[in-house]
Formats: sequence, structure tokens, C-alpha cells
Amino acid sequence: MASLSLSNCQGSSASKSSVAAQSAAQKFLFTPVRVPHPQPWEKLDPAQQKAQYATYEVQDELVLPEGYTYDLIASWGDPVGDSHFGFNNDYVAYIPDSAERGFLVVNFEYIDGPMWLTTHETVTKKNLPIQSVLQTLDGGGAINVADLPDSNPLKGQLIAIAKAGLTDLGMGILGMRQTAEGVWERTFEGDRRITGISGLEDDRYLRSTGPAVTVFNKPDKLGYEDGLGARIIGTFQNCAGGTTPWGTVLSAEENFQSQVPEAVKADGSSFAPLHTPYIIGQRGLSGAANAFGLAGNKYGWMVEVDPSNPDDYGTKHTLLGRFRHEAVAVRAETGQPLTVYSGCDRRGGHLYKFVSQERIKDPTDKANSELFAEGILYGAQLEPDGIGRWLPLLPETAIDPVRPSTIVSELREDQQVVALPHPDRQQGGIFFATNDQQIELYRQQYQTLGDLYVGEGIAKQGAILIDAHFAASAVGVTCTARPEDTELAPDGSLYIAFTSGTGSREGGPDRRIFVGPQGETNYEFGWIMRLIEDSNDPAAQTFRWEMFALGGEQGSEGAGFSNPDNLAFDRKRNLWMVTDIGSGAQNRPVSVRLDAPGAPLENSRQLLGLFGNNSAWVIPTTGENAGVAVPFAIAPMESEICGPCFGPADKTLFMALQHPGEIRGPRQNARSATGIYSMQTTNGDVFMQNRRVPLGSNWPANRDKQVPRPSLVAVRRLDGQSIT
Repeated sequence: MASLSLSNCQGSSASKSSVAAQSAAQKFLFTPVRVPHPQPWEKLDPAQQKAQYATYEVQDELVLPEGYTYDLIASWGDPVGDSHFGFNNDYVAYIPDSAERGFLVVNFEYIDGPMWLTTHETVTKKNLPIQSVLQTLDGGGAINVADLPDSNPLKGQLIAIAKAGLTDLGMGILGMRQTAEGVWERTFEGDRRITGISGLEDDRYLRSTGPAVTVFNKPDKLGYEDGLGARIIGTFQNCAGGTTPWGTVLSAEENFQSQVPEAVKADGSSFAPLHTPYIIGQRGLSGAANAFGLAGNKYGWMVEVDPSNPDDYGTKHTLLGRFRHEAVAVRAETGQPLTVYSGCDRRGGHLYKFVSQERIKDPTDKANSELFAEGILYGAQLEPDGIGRWLPLLPETAIDPVRPSTIVSELREDQQVVALPHPDRQQGGIFFATNDQQIELYRQQYQTLGDLYVGEGIAKQGAILIDAHFAASAVGVTCTARPEDTELAPDGSLYIAFTSGTGSREGGPDRRIFVGPQGETNYEFGWIMRLIEDSNDPAAQTFRWEMFALGGEQGSEGAGFSNPDNLAFDRKRNLWMVTDIGSGAQNRPVSVRLDAPGAPLENSRQLLGLFGNNSAWVIPTTGENAGVAVPFAIAPMESEICGPCFGPADKTLFMALQHPGEIRGPRQNARSATGIYSMQTTNGDVFMQNRRVPLGSNWPANRDKQVPRPSLVAVRRLDGQSIT
């Protein structure tokens, strides 16, 4: 197998791979896949690059290097326990049970609207009254299901669709074994599903720990009462995750606001379900939890599950905070507190750290799960000079909100927003501060977090944790660029994938921290940050940070990828990363470049089509090649590679591929289209590329007109050796 010599990464703030020297210091046992743009290790001069990349053909396949293959483990609709494999598989964890056997734990994040509605019956062989509902509602609508009388047939139909939708979310646990030839196959032993409605009809309620439990049990809530006390129905919108040294898996509830109200009252209780209505139409399905009156404050947590315990359907640890979780990394060392890092995947989301009160005696002891019940949640405050500190989310923490003037706006410079707990605490919820003068008035009205929330003792702490994202903004925790994953290196340093630096109508990143190679803001292509705790102490109150790798074109001082997402380390300390370019932006033609000098900086989003399909990359973290990104795999059409996870001895790389064909659906008659793309050579010269792009997807069946299905695969080398 050919070896690859990587190039030296100059500088600590960005990966300047376009000018890196060829080197033999770091080698991989694969030849990189051919992505749409020229790569520096090809050793082609600009003229050769223009000639060889004048045309490019995108494939509707999981493209791997020569000598590698993949085994299809499971696809949407396949049997799992008393249910089936859910939709849009995301995070993957392998938990060994013996040398050849173990469990794969898989998250199911969300259901694509049109794709799920139009193909559910074909895939699952179960009838749903979707067309009848759409006809009754004249194409669709927004409904509070509780307002419908039981005698109305529409109510039962909506509930049936909601059950199917929430069943396709949550988690799956699959028994696995590896054959002597290295092929992974399912044993179906220990299989089970944890769904968005677990507990609704089967008593498989989820449990909870920490201060928010007091709020759940509170008899005189300011807001909505679900009548369940601390019992919780289901888990949904499960995106990223992590494993613990004691063999459990943490699953992150991310965009829960798609199903239930996110905002809460001042005591942490929920707004009524009607605030997030059931919406069904040609564009999709959301608010399915409305059909069952689920309380919003019970979602948006980190869920711990022991795959080896068939009676465990999950515990939500509320001291890890309620927000749009997507990243989690566990640091568990003998004699140290348990430390957990997580991120809120929203524009303007925060980076968090939980530190347990008690210390770890044995990292492999399952009793360590009890450490989640006592401790402190912190948010990261980053300074532009590369230092930072952790701010505790405690009642006594001073109010010092993020200033809108520091935030990247969606459109114009005068449209910065910061979301904060609403100053009218009787009303509850949030408001958007749009100027620094509003912040000063806010500080005069409230001095500490304890002033913002209602409750006595632990109940007040619970209310703060339930409203963690907005409470963090209120004390000055830095707004970031969508932290989609955190991963700990063997030396204790933390790597964070920040996916996108553009703003939105609900917030944006700190314009002083998240900048492009020329200091530009509204930089879409993302970053990978390295964070080092002072004295390498997991409980440290201060830290240092640096940008380890920068997304973007190599001709513009980027590392060649765009929108970094999930991360994983192999045994050689190489960082593996998969990208998260939105399906609608993939391969979107770019006939005229919009990043010329003087062009509006927000136009970086218009360049996303240049990067083609989503992809997987490997990046050395040590040596002279640290920060140089090498492409390992390319995803099928309109899909995303998620949850890279190494099996024993790094001989297997498990990956979840979600939402193939998300935009155009099943590919018909091998249809394709040709677009024109204004590309760059590695030294920044502009040239035009004709690119042929399949219209839709048939993956993984790879047969014409077949429904594309989210699927879990196991990548391996044909010679049985380690992946790298």
C-alpha cells in the first residue's frame, strides 16, 4: 500500500497546508481519496493542477482509499430488539464485552421531513395515515393536539404519526461480533431501542439526577405540569456522544426545541406544549412531542446508558446542563474529579465543563456514574490573547452579560443579538438584546444569577441548569461558532470542532475569537481549537487555547476542508474528523467567486459548493506535520458522515452515514447534472472546473430508484491491518 508524506503545518493559529513543505516525518498507509480541489501532497504545479482538476465527477457512494472496504451493519428500518433501527444515525460507540464481541451504541438524531414522510411506509412496511392527514389539513398545518376532541379522527391519526416519528429517534444498542476474517456481524443479543416515547406505554421511563430533579418534583410550578414528577418519557434529537472508562455511553440531546418548548419560566418549569405546536406538511414533521404533552424542561440533557444492562433505558444527568448538546468528552483519572466537556451546537452556543464534587478512585468502576449527581457546571470565557477562564453557573455568580457589539451578526453589523433570560421574570422565557445599552440596564436590574431565578436552595440551582444556555450568556460565557464535538487527546488537551462562524437571528460567535486567516468575521468554514487546562489540571479554573486547524480552501490558507464536525483519536494520536456541510450547499455551483478583495465577508457561505460532498479527514497532532489534514473518505450524495469510532486495535472504523438523498430523494435513471465551479490551486490561482453531480441518492442499495437509507458501516482494510 502506498505511503503518504505529509507537509509541515506552520503557525499555531491556522493550518497553512497550502504552503507546507513535503515531509516523510508522518506516514499513513493509504493514498488519499480525490476530493474536488487540488491537494499539496500531489506535488503538482499550478498548471498541472488546473489541467487535472478541470473536470471532476462526484460519486453517490462511500468513497474509500484503494485497499479499503466497508461492511453494512444496519440501515433504517432493520430490526433492533422489539423495534427497528432508527432514522439518521449519528454518534457511534463500540463497547467491548470480550475480545471478539461487544455492543454498538448508535444515536438517532432527527427525521428529514419530505424523505421520512414519503418513504416511511416503503422502508418500515408499516402504514401511516400521512396522506389522509395532509388531505384533511389541506396540505398541512400547525396544531395543538390537546385542543382536538378525542372523537375527532384526526387526533388519533396525528398521534399515530407522532409515535412513528419519535420511535425513529433516540438510541439503539446492537450486539456485535467479529469473525476470524475481520468482518463485523450482528448477533442480535442484547439488542434494544430507547426511543422518543420510551415509558409512554411500556414503563421504560428514563431517570434523572441532579438539581433539576427538584424542579421536576416541585408541586407549585409557575409553568406547565406533566404529572410525571421525575419520570421522563423518552429521549430524542440524539446527536453526538461519548464513552466513559467504566463502559457506559453518554448521548447528547441536541435540537430538542424541534419537539418541545426550549424557553422556561423563572423556576425552571416548562411553557405549555402549545408553544411548540405539532407541524406536519410537505416540508416535514416537527413538534411531535406536542401530541403527548411532554414537558420541555425534561429534554436537552446528556443521557447515560449502560449497554450491558438490559434494564437500563437511560439517566439524564442534569448537572451537565440543559442546552443543545452535541459534544461530550469525559476525563476520568484516579485521584481527580470527574470532568466532562460539552458544547451547545447553535450559533452563539457555549463550551461547558462539569467538575464533580467527589474524586475518582477507580476509572473503570461503574459506581463513577454516581459522581454526576454532585458538582459544578462551568462555561468557558475566552480572551483574544489565547487565555481563558471557567465561569461557574451558580446562584452567586455575577451578572455580566455578553455584549451584542462583540457578536457576529447574520446580515449587517448593526444586527447583533444576544439571547438572555427575559427581564420580566413573571413572564419568563427569553429576550434578544440588540445593543450594549440594554445590557447595562440589565446589569442594574439583576446582580447575580440567583436574582434571575426563583426557588429555594437546590431548586434555584436546578432552574439555572435547566436554562443553562441563557444563564451562561447572562454571566458572560463566550458565544462560539457552533461547537459540534469535543475530544480529549492522550495528553489531556481538549480538541473542539467549531463548525461554522457565521451569525444567525438568534446569535453568533464572538467576533474577536472566531476569525478567518485574514482576520475576517462571518467565516463559514470552521475551526478546530486546542484547549489546555492550566497545569494540566482537569479542575483548573483557567486555561490556554489556540486554533489548531482552520477550515477553508488551501489556496486561502485553510486546511482544505469545510465545517468540521465529529472527532475521534486513533492509537497514534492522529485526529480524525468528519465534515458537516449542509445538504443544500453541497456541490452548489460557484461560477463566480464571491471572496474577492472588497466582497462582503458573509459571502463565504456561497463558496461551500466548492468542497463537494461531505468527507472524512485525518490530522496528525504531533510532529512537524501537526495540523495538516488528509482526506480519507467521501460521503454519498447529500449525506453526512457521523460518529467515527475505532474498534479493537484500530482495525475497524465504524461510521454512521445519515440523510443520503436528503434534498432530491431517490436517484432516478442515473440522472446527473453538470455545474461550473470557480476553483483555486494550492497557491491561490483561480481556474474553472466542470463537475458532474448525481441528482439524488440510491445509497446504500446502489440500485436505480431505490430509497436511500441512513446506515451504519464498518470500514476496514482488506489485508486486515490497522486502518492507519
